[in-house]
Amino acid sequence: MPSPANRLSQFSESVIRGMTRLANRCGAINLSQGFPDFDPPEAVLSALETATRGPHHQYAVTWGAPRFREALAKKINRNTGLHVDPDQHLVVTCGSTEAMMVAMMTACNPGDKVIVFSPFYENYAADAILSGAEPIYVTLNAPDFGYDSGELAAAFDQKPKAIVVCNPSNPTGKVFTRGELQEILDLAEKHDTYVITDEPYEHIVYEPHVHTYACSLPDAFDRVITCNSLSKTYSITGWRLGYVLASPEVIAQARKVHDFLTVGAAAPLQEAAVAGLELPDSYYEELQNLYTRKRDVFLSFLRQTGLPFTEPQGAYYVMVDISSLGFADDSRAAEWFAREVGVAGVPGSSFFRDPEHRFVRFHFAKKEETLRAAGEKLLRLADEAWLKESIETFGRE
Repeated sequence: MPSPANRLSQFSESVIRGMTRLANRCGAINLSQGFPDFDPPEAVLSALETATRGPHHQYAVTWGAPRFREALAKKINRNTGLHVDPDQHLVVTCGSTEAMMVAMMTACNPGDKVIVFSPFYENYAADAILSGAEPIYVTLNAPDFGYDSGELAAAFDQKPKAIVVCNPSNPTGKVFTRGELQEILDLAEKHDTYVITDEPYEHIVYEPHVHTYACSLPDAFDRVITCNSLSKTYSITGWRLGYVLASPEVIAQARKVHDFLTVGAAAPLQEAAVAGLELPDSYYEELQNLYTRKRDVFLSFLRQTGLPFTEPQGAYYVMVDISSLGFADDSRAAEWFAREVGVAGVPGSSFFRDPEHRFVRFHFAKKEETLRAAGEKLLRLADEAWLKESIETFGRE
């Protein structure tokens, strides 16, 4: 039989989703795949019940139901100070995952180069490869995951067509500062490069850090392609509602890509999600406070384990340094966490370009009782006798 496309050999299936399957098989608390175990806002749930009884069961407008786009534009304008036109600047997608694919295929020709910060969310390299583009990697250096300006400038010297910026970052929790974003934009302008941003954690940022929308910086809008999602902000990861925000020239092309990828996002879910987009500013303040408490609870347990970690500035992930446990392979370490400790994370190597086996990523988008249950299991790591025996027994399996 014919061979599948060669480009598919350059990446694997999702390691994150694979860890969820492992967690389910062995009954571990799933802190690998980043979805909440609590409900969306009541206003959104009520709107969903109404939407299922309304005339919203057939195709919506391909690039997004008008009422959804109008509510989305109002929210974006309120947050950014921009003047987004719902008919000119937006295309609604099936989650930020599709939004990123649409952005990449809109921006890049086969053979173009794309800068990706490493560590990166696993989709980014795959998006570039599937688009026929070549990733160029710029290192985010542990433990603070800052980048080297010289390395970034050298990457831009290779004349990339685009750079991908996840802000706040998955998996590191880094929040790019206004100065860093401006440096990236200045280099992008110099080299005529698109800046593709992925911002689903825009409202999950911890003081004193502040989220800056790259598209809102001076003279940036025509160069920035913003990808975003409602998944994290409203705890509706299964609804798969995202969007691309860009100039009319870019959106006109992005709509074509989106149309032939998925036709359109789910019509009743767009109708129901309007209730979320219309929530008052107090909702986002409460959301930030909610995740700050969750972060504090989970990190308090991590500190007691003695394992080093990087305190996240945003998003809801924490990179834990597991090198002291003695595993040569972080994938094996992640399996041990799931099977023996009872808490599933993601091997950090799945986020890095170069071989890196020091980290396991956990997330804390869970109810406080779930986080405490996971924390109690992790406290077993502070028991040196148990830890030694468990790792030795696991290593013999």
